[in-house]
Amino acid sequence: MHVSPQHASGRVLKAARLESPAEAVALSEGQSVPLFSLPDADMEMFDLASVLGSHHVVLYFYPRDNTPACTRQAIDFSDHDADFAKEKCIVVGISPDDCLTHAEFRDQHGLSVELLADEDGDVCKLFGVWLSGQVEGVTKRSVRRSTFIISRDGVLRHVMHDVNPRGHAAEVFQLVKQLNSRNVNGNHQKHGRHA
Repeated sequence: MHVSPQHASGRVLKAARLESPAEAVALSEGQSVPLFSLPDADMEMFDLASVLGSHHVVLYFYPRDNTPACTRQAIDFSDHDADFAKEKCIVVGISPDDCLTHAEFRDQHGLSVELLADEDGDVCKLFGVWLSGQVEGVTKRSVRRSTFIISRDGVLRHVMHDVNPRGHAAEVFQLVKQLNSRNVNGNHQKHGRHA
């Protein structure tokens, strides 16, 4: 499946313009993750390729900073930050807000998750969560609240759309934990079933 061209550095080149939800690219489990680089709340570049290999990554896309549901979700992920770290997993939130807005959001709520600014929606388009539609004759764009769990080898293991922020971080943590236990138990099962 063709997602979007990428430069050898992993940096996203311009993604195709989406005009309706039906045109969103659907990524599925088992597929290689599209690589990208985006600025974080401190205007430092986060490069997905640089963390894969050593960490699992939870990418969660959300509409806007400081809305009740988005705040609850970011706080929940931050509250589980130490648990994710024990599982060698990084949690990254992405929205179209700019770096300054992310920094204020992070500081106001004491967030520890990494927040990335996708102002043009290019990465949202890559992951198929950038939606456009007509509301009273005006084109409105929004981000579909979605979470992607990526294993260390760069493969999408879980794709969840239209998630409910309440309890979502705990659910995602259990999936990451299972991912790690499958890796450990997979070797035992493979060698133990030859009877």
